[in-house]
Amino acid sequence: MGPAYDNAGMTDNSTPLLDAPALRQLAESHASAACPRCAALRAPGWEALPGGFERAALRQVGTLRQPGLDDPTLEEYHPQGTRGWSPDAPIAPRYFPYNRCDVWQCVQCGRPFLRYTEYGGYYVEERIRELHAALVVDATA
Repeated sequence: MGPAYDNAGMTDNSTPLLDAPALRQLAESHASAACPRCAALRAPGWEALPGGFERAALRQVGTLRQPGLDDPTLEEYHPQGTRGWSPDAPIAPRYFPYNRCDVWQCVQCGRPFLRYTEYGGYYVEERIRELHAALVVDATA
């Protein structure tokens, strides 16, 4: 099953809207070892994007942001008692923070990552998580 798209086939910024099966397929198709270009990003859970990381090493290939949905849920999906920072937390595209993520790939090896921006009370922080197929779930919000 391929990516799910809105009516026009793309989101407002012409980035494909990916669903859980498409995410899983992307992760499975790029399961090789990380290259030196993206090795610094290999982390089992959410991490802050390293300050000195060369952003041009990644290219955006999709989004999980639903077009026209200005206020996606802040509810998280943790049926097994995980937490947002847990390395084994499920990747549920319709739940926070995934519903605010874009999907990126290393330009050299194709390894996929999820990125979103955390807006705290006194800070803004870009976060990144490696995409693992086994953690992707198609949970309905």
